[in-house]
Amino acid sequence: MQHTPELAAPNAAEELGHLTRAATSLGRETVDIGGFLQNLDDRCHAQLDSLGGVQNHTKNLATNSERMVQAVQRMTETADEAIDRVEKSTSFIARNGQNAQELAEWVRSVHSESTTVEEMLQAVRLSNTEISDIAWQVHILAVNAKIEAARAGQAGKGFSIVADSVSELSQKTADAADTISATVARLSEWMARLHQGAQTTSQKADEVLDRSAEADHALSEIEQRMGSLRDDAHGLSSETDAAKESVDQVGGAIQTIITSVKDVTNGVDEATRRCNTLVDTSENILQHSVALGGDGDDSEMITHVQDLAGRISEVFESALSRGRISFEQLFDESYQPIPGTNPEQVTTAFTKLTDSLLPAIQEPVLQNDPNIAFCAAIDRNGYLPTHNQKFSQPQSNDPVWNAGNCRNRRIFNDRVGLKAGQNQAPFLLQVYRRDMGGGNFVLMKDLSAPITVRGRHWGGFRIGYKI
Repeated sequence: MQHTPELAAPNAAEELGHLTRAATSLGRETVDIGGFLQNLDDRCHAQLDSLGGVQNHTKNLATNSERMVQAVQRMTETADEAIDRVEKSTSFIARNGQNAQELAEWVRSVHSESTTVEEMLQAVRLSNTEISDIAWQVHILAVNAKIEAARAGQAGKGFSIVADSVSELSQKTADAADTISATVARLSEWMARLHQGAQTTSQKADEVLDRSAEADHALSEIEQRMGSLRDDAHGLSSETDAAKESVDQVGGAIQTIITSVKDVTNGVDEATRRCNTLVDTSENILQHSVALGGDGDDSEMITHVQDLAGRISEVFESALSRGRISFEQLFDESYQPIPGTNPEQVTTAFTKLTDSLLPAIQEPVLQNDPNIAFCAAIDRNGYLPTHNQKFSQPQSNDPVWNAGNCRNRRIFNDRVGLKAGQNQAPFLLQVYRRDMGGGNFVLMKDLSAPITVRGRHWGGFRIGYKI
């Protein structure tokens, strides 16, 4: 009988090593996905903000469109009323123009007939002069007849009576002639003034008659243009109605887009939350696998960070023992902003102490391992008082440059920073994207170990190194 060879039992340490590396890889991939989701979430929120602004502008545009439609409607009604009034006014002016033409023609006729009237008055004047002469001659004859009757005596008495009557009649005739002369003189003066006025008026009448055609043409043109204005107003009314309808449609489309983007944003937020949970899970798997003896790529770094955290605990306790700082000052949480800093920097009662003690521990770490990007101690709230020298530059006027080069005395209360500061387990390994400012991110590992002083948790020591 043949025996099947037994399979060798798996090496537990080796499997834990695989598990450790798998957990690290899972964390890296999950953080990368989380970064993508975060960027997508930021863009979604930015789009929502932009769409909100567009929606507000669209609402304002819709309101203005409604007002414009109402204004155009009023303009159309006004144009209709105006063209109606223009037509009535044109008809009235046309009638007045006709009357003016007839009046001008009459003035012309008066002016032309005034000469004839003057000639007639002159004839009357001449005739009246002859009547005056005849009356005077009759008066002379009556006087002579009365003289002869007086010579005749009693026989000429009847003839004397006739002579007196003739004399009286001639006197009345002379008086009437004088009256006629005076009347004719006044009539002549009136006719002269009438002639002069008729002459001036006739010239104006000629202008009226000459320009009557121009006036008719101008009135016709006014009527045509008002008709065009009315037609344009009605056309504009139709266009504004169509524009308002388009604006309303755009508003509805924008609302639909906003609703869709909100749904996407909510989905991205949920995916980000789940991704963060998955990151936490991968970190817990890594923690437990290393605790069980898993030999991952980070084993030596874990030992290193724990040793550095222990050294910082020792120098803090030594400072307390020597009276360089009080226990309350070492755990001070009253962060005082430094005026004019951007991003904001703060100080506490222990900042000067860390500036004097920590560089001797932190700087050699960077010099001995070029793969390490930074190492620094933070308190339990994420406050980083003393950073590496290359990240502790004086601030400039450029906030973007400051964000990447002036990282000391700042509070990093993001998820990674707070977890590193608040962690009290032997170590914490996190994978994250480091914000270098200006939209630049670097995928990093963040390894930290707790710092305790006289049994109280002060914070943690962080080492960041590239993946």
